[in-house]
Amino acid sequence: MKVRIYMAAGMLTAALSLTAQTRDGGISQKMLSEMEKAQGSLPQNRAIFNAIASNKIDDLAKNFRNQGTLDTFFSIETEKQSITDQKSSGRCWMFSGMNVLRSNFTQRLDTVCGFVPGTNDVQLEFSQDHLFFYDQLEKANLFLQGVIDTGRKPIDDQRVQFFFKAPINDGGTFCGVSDLAAKYGLVPKEVMPETFSADNTSKMAQIMKSKLREQGLELRDMVAKGRKAADLQKRKTEMLTEVYRMLSLTLGEPVKQFTYAFRDKSGKALGQTRSYTPQEFYQTVVGHPLNGTFIMVMNDPRREYHKTYEVEYDRHTYDGTNWKYLNLPMDEIEQLAIASLRDGRKLYSSYDVGKQLDRTRGYCDLENYDYASLFGTEFKMDKAQRIATFDSGSTHAMTLTAVDLDADGKATKWKVENSWGASWGQKGCLIMTDRWFREYMFRLVVDKKYVSEQLLREAEQKPIMVMPEDPLFQMDE
Repeated sequence: MKVRIYMAAGMLTAALSLTAQTRDGGISQKMLSEMEKAQGSLPQNRAIFNAIASNKIDDLAKNFRNQGTLDTFFSIETEKQSITDQKSSGRCWMFSGMNVLRSNFTQRLDTVCGFVPGTNDVQLEFSQDHLFFYDQLEKANLFLQGVIDTGRKPIDDQRVQFFFKAPINDGGTFCGVSDLAAKYGLVPKEVMPETFSADNTSKMAQIMKSKLREQGLELRDMVAKGRKAADLQKRKTEMLTEVYRMLSLTLGEPVKQFTYAFRDKSGKALGQTRSYTPQEFYQTVVGHPLNGTFIMVMNDPRREYHKTYEVEYDRHTYDGTNWKYLNLPMDEIEQLAIASLRDGRKLYSSYDVGKQLDRTRGYCDLENYDYASLFGTEFKMDKAQRIATFDSGSTHAMTLTAVDLDADGKATKWKVENSWGASWGQKGCLIMTDRWFREYMFRLVVDKKYVSEQLLREAEQKPIMVMPEDPLFQMDE
């Protein structure tokens, strides 16, 4: 009898406690009871729980009917090149951008070095470590100068918080490759190979962020005290000198001059060894400024199509190029991609790669995983709704290399070179069905010669400025 009394008293106390804590809009005892009752006691619920409790959700949600042999044939495919590996870093934008540059280089070997494209298989990979050094130095300056520019705003101002929240990062877009390579040149990977901190950026980034935030506070204090612009610039230079030293110790001192000979896969030299500066090597392999040669197009169904947008402060260098794009429907973006691929030109492109990705097979399709059936619910948001609610956005850049067209010239599937190593997926590549591509592809960088005059004029419209806090304007990693 006492046990029953104690149990009843305990249940009453719990109910009163829950009621006492509930305000309008909170979870009441009645609501909780309704939720519990709705679960029922069906045996299959227990079976599903037992399965999920002991296994990966993706293993249980994998759609068996979508596990057939992959069709790896592509009617239009660019020349294959070696697969790169960004390892534990967020530099996919750099790897994809450099993949495009080295592919473009191999198409003009006859004019550059006297080699014959298709017969001289040049083995070339650019040093990511070299460009990453200057990317981090430039981003540090962008932060410090941004702090000076906003120094009279309160610390909780949205723009001030934008800078202090992420004073430096290793993400980016193709605009970063364009600005940095033209300013600092390129070097072969053999000349300045990856360091541990280049491959594994998290600890370096953590330390750099702390130092930059400390420096940013000092600059704000100087602004508040009315210090002259010359004094602010002098102190900023001293701060960047500290940053330069930290980068030199983690990534290595940047190469100023080197000797190099182009070689094939077997290591045979394809020309004479000669001396280069990074800028001279850039002129050899690229040959012209990248800015002005391409447009970036994007699919954002929340916003009006055929309008140009610009993201303020979304750039790699303070004196560089903001991320600007022309918003287009997927049909038009696909036609631009097909035109480029037909001509053998790879493209920088970005995606929400984690959605419906079968990592083992290197395959993206909307029906790879059936989460709805596993959890007894539906997932009904469209692309615009997913973007608006931070459920989806561009997260990863890859190099678009191939498309398969049906008899009517419509795309059925696409292929990209990834930067997760050659042992991943389809020998380092990823195959995407067109229906997945339309839902989770976001950005594409296209050479202007594949773009119509009408679209080129639209790309030159006065851009509509948008805020970098927007869910879609996160950097590719």
